[in-house]
Amino acid sequence: MQHPPQQLRRQAPRRRIRRRARSHSRPARRLGWRARIILAASALVFALFAWAAFARSLAPTGNTQADHFDAIIVLGATIDRDGNPSPALQARVTEAVREYERGAAPRLIVSGGLSHGHFLQAQAMARIAESQGIPASAVFLEPNAQNTIENACFSVRIMKSHGWTSAEVVSSASHLPRTGIIFSRMPITWRSHAAPPLEPQSGAATSTSQASEIVHTLYYLVYSNWAQRCSP
Repeated sequence: MQHPPQQLRRQAPRRRIRRRARSHSRPARRLGWRARIILAASALVFALFAWAAFARSLAPTGNTQADHFDAIIVLGATIDRDGNPSPALQARVTEAVREYERGAAPRLIVSGGLSHGHFLQAQAMARIAESQGIPASAVFLEPNAQNTIENACFSVRIMKSHGWTSAEVVSSASHLPRTGIIFSRMPITWRSHAAPPLEPQSGAATSTSQASEIVHTLYYLVYSNWAQRCSP
């Protein structure tokens, strides 16, 4: 049996190596247009949410160090379909009552419009405040606001009509950064004050609240800041 010459036996592996080298040197496939759109959209969404989170981290907490004001503005929260105030609303009013009793201000402005078409947040808030000992004459209702921009704007209108120029703004802690951004545009002296929850909240509930507020802050920055402007 004849064997191939030694020179041919040596050359055969080299050919295989060259073929492998060629296969490894092939350029990677470029992303299709759909993949590029998905990546670009994902990057845009991430950037927008990062912007909202950054804006919240820089949100003002007031423009004064004073601890006595003309009024305490209490921002509304949801009411259920049976007319019962949510825990957040009860917590905000309860904390405002504490601040009133501490002497932070001689009156409350409770701000909140209709929930489910026929329950006024402001009325529910006034009932809570009066049930905790605040005289009706010290509670001023703002019953038209449907969002935080209107809470601020309509409450400041009430203040201007009475010649009041300063307010402590009470709301939930997660709501205060967006509140601060909005009140920074109001022509009053103000400071925010967080209302602690009436009951301890789970980590999941706190995270959900924070995530929801980031979404609302983003909505304010890209849309409602311009489309829902309000002059007090």
